[in-house]
Amino acid sequence: MRIDKMLANLGYGSRKDVKKLLKDGAVTVNDEKVKDPKQHVDPEQDVVVINGEKVEYKEFIYLMMNKPPGVISATEDSQSETVVDLLEMEDLVFSPFPVGRLDKDTEGLLLLTNDGHLSHRLLSPKKHVPKTYFAVIDSEVTAEDIAAFQKGVILDDGYETKPGTLKILKSGITSDIELTITEGKFHQVKRMFEAVGKRVIYLKRLSMGPLELDETLELGEYRELTEEELDKLMNYEVG
Repeated sequence: MRIDKMLANLGYGSRKDVKKLLKDGAVTVNDEKVKDPKQHVDPEQDVVVINGEKVEYKEFIYLMMNKPPGVISATEDSQSETVVDLLEMEDLVFSPFPVGRLDKDTEGLLLLTNDGHLSHRLLSPKKHVPKTYFAVIDSEVTAEDIAAFQKGVILDDGYETKPGTLKILKSGITSDIELTITEGKFHQVKRMFEAVGKRVIYLKRLSMGPLELDETLELGEYRELTEEELDKLMNYEVG
């Protein structure tokens, strides 16, 4: 990999900025100054230092976001703010994208990465990755609803969902529930409750596979996954 491309990808500025760093003698590779932007380096083997600070190379980025309402799960949109718009430039240089999507008004766990292989594994319909949501429902949720969801309900387009696990946290004039499903149909949680004559008035995703939302993240905040979280994701057996 060319050194100017590597450093630009890691957020050290544009190719032009990186060329200036090289020209100024700020960059060394294996203790030797490098001024040629075309010089090739092995990010895994060579020791690259900028102004005395060792460069830690990474090819992929893995971010956990607490998605706020009003923001869409996309990389770009001509009319609405996207989750990618919430990222800092140092993370944007990796060109991350959301793994799956949450509705515009839905909050909670969203994974962003540039690792296409991991994204495919988590999103493939064949993998049946469980996703758990917290929701507030506009009326009383009953044992009959639990049984209906466990069997699978018929959505408005005639599709029968796979079984979902519904847990009632509070039931009354409005109800608090948790629902775990293994699919990701359009507006699925909302449409499942509509199928039993109820309406979702608040929705938040809590987990996806082994990855759980860090509740210390404020809405719109994000952080990189810990090594433990990433290890769990990489070794997660699904399907």
